[in-house]
Amino acid sequence: MGRILFLSQLLPLPLDAGPKVRAYYVLRHLAEAGHDVTLACFVRPSDRESDVRALGRFCRHVATVPLRRSRAKDLRDGLRSLCSSSPFLILRDQVPAMAQGIRRLLEDGMWDAVHADQLWMAPYATRCSSAPFKVLDQHNAVFRVPERLATHQRNPLAREFLRREAQKLAAFERETVGRFDRVVWVTEEDRAACSPARGAGRRDPVIPIAVDPSATRPVDRPRPFRVMFLGGLHWPPNAEAVQWFVTRVWPKVRAAVPDCAFTVIGRGSPGRLRDTSGIEITGYAPDLGPSLAETAAFVVPLLTGAGMRVKILDAWCWELPVVSTSIGAEGLKGVHGENLLIADDPDAFAEHLIRVLRDGREASRIAHNGRATVEAWYDWRKVYRAWDSVYC
Repeated sequence: MGRILFLSQLLPLPLDAGPKVRAYYVLRHLAEAGHDVTLACFVRPSDRESDVRALGRFCRHVATVPLRRSRAKDLRDGLRSLCSSSPFLILRDQVPAMAQGIRRLLEDGMWDAVHADQLWMAPYATRCSSAPFKVLDQHNAVFRVPERLATHQRNPLAREFLRREAQKLAAFERETVGRFDRVVWVTEEDRAACSPARGAGRRDPVIPIAVDPSATRPVDRPRPFRVMFLGGLHWPPNAEAVQWFVTRVWPKVRAAVPDCAFTVIGRGSPGRLRDTSGIEITGYAPDLGPSLAETAAFVVPLLTGAGMRVKILDAWCWELPVVSTSIGAEGLKGVHGENLLIADDPDAFAEHLIRVLRDGREASRIAHNGRATVEAWYDWRKVYRAWDSVYC
């Protein structure tokens, strides 16, 4: 059993985003396995003190540092990135107050390990020279996100920025993972994307994101009519996905099933997307219960991204039928026609969704199989025993 300093780019509560889910259950497992864990994390203005206290139930100490984003700061960091080899996404999260706070914690005593949750915290961890063991939890191969976004970007300046950012991130990511004693990946695809950085004798583990199916009961849906998308629109892959779905898929679905509605739930501005006939944009919803009870299908129309989509694990826990693109289902034990439906062509995506909306028996079969999948393969109490070999 050891003393672990756990570094996180976000407060791992509430469990309303994939990175939070990952960090929260890893923290819980490490603490319940007997490790003495201190959490150092950034907090946003919307974060709640009650959540900080809740984490204190299994962390010895929770140290927080405010993270304030602004267009002016993003512009400064963007210009710094343009004039250097440093990726913008890494530069904007390098905050002196966090470095100072970590330094104070390290001076407080002996530590057995430093755990960096996501690539953003890796620079802080690699500077912890007094820690004998360093672990990086790679939620995804980050460079793949701007790399894929660039392929769909029409604006030539934005496309060039994304391509350069992907190149910088790829170099940074491959160099950084080599500076850790252990790197844990969420999917095999992401591990393979960065594998040249690790020596031939290294075989870092893949431990998928896991959830708590026992804490989430299947949703009772007496008369479902909604098609739901869940995810923050501030994240470019989500905004791109919703725009593609609304323009390329939704008109076909609406024409075939006029009584259905498309509901988008998540933080962030919808941009060009606006409430129109059959489309509802709610923003962040702390209570999903009423919308889930009316949901006939859960869509994940992602065209870009990396890692795992926790939103599919959530949908499987709720026992909702899922229609996804291949990238949306990437890294999961998803089988087309069994526990979800997969299509990358807008016409095929619409056909699958119409099938689910019209055929209640088929929708129930797929949803039931999804629930069985998450119970068998993504229960954190089973899956995260693999972390014991990381910290052996």
